[in-house]
Amino acid sequence: MKKIAIILLTLVFAIPTFAQGRYGKDSAECVKYLSYYSELVKQKNLADAAPFWRQAFSLCPPTANQNMLINGQSIMRYEISKNKKDPARVKELVDTLLMLSDIRAQYYPKYAVKSMDNKAIDVVNYLGNDYEAQYKQLTDILNNIKGEASPAAFVTQMKAAVEMYRNQKLGPEEVMNNYTTMAEYLDQKIDSSNDPEYRSAKQDVESLFIDSGVASCDNLVALYTPRFQASPNDEALLTNMVKMLSKSECMNTDLFLQSIVALNEINPTASSVYGLYKLYSSKDENTKAAESLERAISLLNPEDVQTKADYTFELATYYFKKCGKAASAVAKAKEAAEMNETYRGKANLLIGTIWGSQKCGGDEVSSRAHFWVAVDYLQRAASDPSVAEEANSLAAQYRRYFPKTEDAFFLDITDGSSYTVSCGGMTERTTVRTNK
Repeated sequence: MKKIAIILLTLVFAIPTFAQGRYGKDSAECVKYLSYYSELVKQKNLADAAPFWRQAFSLCPPTANQNMLINGQSIMRYEISKNKKDPARVKELVDTLLMLSDIRAQYYPKYAVKSMDNKAIDVVNYLGNDYEAQYKQLTDILNNIKGEASPAAFVTQMKAAVEMYRNQKLGPEEVMNNYTTMAEYLDQKIDSSNDPEYRSAKQDVESLFIDSGVASCDNLVALYTPRFQASPNDEALLTNMVKMLSKSECMNTDLFLQSIVALNEINPTASSVYGLYKLYSSKDENTKAAESLERAISLLNPEDVQTKADYTFELATYYFKKCGKAASAVAKAKEAAEMNETYRGKANLLIGTIWGSQKCGGDEVSSRAHFWVAVDYLQRAASDPSVAEEANSLAAQYRRYFPKTEDAFFLDITDGSSYTVSCGGMTERTTVRTNK
């Protein structure tokens, strides 16, 4: 009985000890200041909440309340905005803000990814004048949470890397390796979510890298040649080599030829076959180039509609300009516009240009009727501001070639009537228009 009483007494004393463990040695003061600042935060009175929050933060362990860390970040951001004219004070506040994210990630692992992403956004917003700190912080975060970081973090990290390269604080190989890693994280996120914001971030990161001047052919060849020689069958390496050499217009290098041939022997992908298209195109082997681009389209992920539209419109242009295949070019231009509405203006402009360039035989009307179709498409293209000027200019030029009224009259063809045009393997229904 005595033993049972001792056990019960021990449990009774264990309860306040547990409570003190959660709220610290001075649990009463901790709870008091938590209550004080919380009420002021609810009233959105962050200025008055700040000193009480500091008391709570100094007294309470991180495990006392997760909101203490979250609210502390709101207070830090508020104080940063109020102390802009005091750089030293702002630095202290920013350091505290970033530290709170680290603490939250450590003590509340369920929210670690969210905490690190919040930290990344704060680094983007508050460390813009310190590229070295920004690069270091964002690199650590991105290597930790990868594609779960916000798109802005990737773009800002690449900006910082380029700025450091321009100030000779990063070498070209480091920048290239950095780009490769960040692009891989973004690709993984795009593959899993198809989020347009990450796709846009990927384009911005690529543009920053290419515009930096790091990705010169000499630098890329120097970087990749020893890697290729050491691992000529490394699919991931070959894929990245093809992609980077293509984007940097290095398709005429021996390394590009070696890498793309090796990659297509191992595992042909949309990216590798697209690179093969670029290679054949640079050598004016137009039939092989077009066939490769067709194959690249067929190998794309069906959900990657954007890239498919890009490749399809590129193929339409290639068929017209390099292969002289008007009908195939028109068909592909229409396909691209159906895949992605943003291509409608460009597609109509291309189709109008194709029809306007045809040489059609026959009488005075049938030999000029294709200009009606050309103008039809150019008028549709003019609704897109990005191509309106060019479309209107071409339409005005083609209208001068419309058949003359008297020529149409003798053939019993009148203005406004329907007319079917067949030329260059293409057929379209249009409306008669003549020039007096």
